[in-house]
Amino acid sequence: MDAMNTHAHAGDDAHKHHDHAKIAGLKQINLALQGGGAHGAFTWGVLDRLAEEPRIGFDGISATSAGAMNAAVFAYGLSQGGREGAKKALANFWRRVSHAAAFGPLQPTALDRLFGNKSLENSPAFIFFDMLSRVLSPYQFNPLNYNPLRDVLAECVDFEKLRKTCCPVRLFLSATNVRTGKVRVFGNDEINVDAVLASACLPFLFQAVEIDGDPYWDGGYMGNPCIYPLIYECQSTDVLIVHINPLERKHMPHTAAEILNRINEISFNSSLMREMRAISFVTRLIDSGEIKSNMKRMLIHSIAANEVMNELGHTSKLNADWEFLVNLRDSGRAHADAWIRENFDRLGKESTVDIRGTYL
Repeated sequence: MDAMNTHAHAGDDAHKHHDHAKIAGLKQINLALQGGGAHGAFTWGVLDRLAEEPRIGFDGISATSAGAMNAAVFAYGLSQGGREGAKKALANFWRRVSHAAAFGPLQPTALDRLFGNKSLENSPAFIFFDMLSRVLSPYQFNPLNYNPLRDVLAECVDFEKLRKTCCPVRLFLSATNVRTGKVRVFGNDEINVDAVLASACLPFLFQAVEIDGDPYWDGGYMGNPCIYPLIYECQSTDVLIVHINPLERKHMPHTAAEILNRINEISFNSSLMREMRAISFVTRLIDSGEIKSNMKRMLIHSIAANEVMNELGHTSKLNADWEFLVNLRDSGRAHADAWIRENFDRLGKESTVDIRGTYL
């Protein structure tokens, strides 16, 4: 809860923004964006379509890892150029991600490209790197702590402007404190390139990101993403979760890599499941009349593409090939469009996902 105190002073701006949105007749929603490497391009597509929807406004965004990158870029674009600015900023960011990866060794083989395989299991560079990362830490195989995403983020987002200008959406980016094991949530006035990279710091790939003397790893270990900031710090009761990590998989993992990937998916979803249990419990108490207070009844919604993600190999999270990213973006746009058509009228009235059936 200490992390929440850092955002209290921004409450007045949030109320002003919310009141303005109500006057404009928008339906305000909060966004909860998961992480998942290159699969975050799916979230790009979701945000791209939502930005085109004039009937939907944005109150707060809680995000982790690739979701944190999408959130920071989206918010910066909104603050500088409105909805069209947000769309252009996201497209520019993912194009730069692809360009940066094009000069790296982690590429699909020619045969994989021919047969449309988006995973990297057959890439000699990936096989070597995967073996290397199992015996050496990032402090050993990457002593200079090079991260190409640092330059990409710095080129796409003027973080000083993002902090100082009146951002139209409240941001909550999660990272995991390595020493304490607790989550830290970075608010608008704290967000810089280090905060975003901390949220996306996978410990087997990158050295911990140090902020204010504390080391941080990927926020997914403690919140993928955190929902509680949206409950306590935002006025909208609607939370739209954009899923990247499948909650369920039909097929049992058998290889070492598949088992490790599934362990990571379960771990990264566990904090979200815990928060959904709490929301479900409070909702039942409110609906049954057992508690009579000013407690908010949260309305939960979700956009997921399990049929897409379940078919992608885990190594495709490191594949930033432009064609692959665009395909994920288009899938995200299509799923968001279908969600809007099916559920817009239910916003502000009821959850459009069965919380108990989906998360419990």
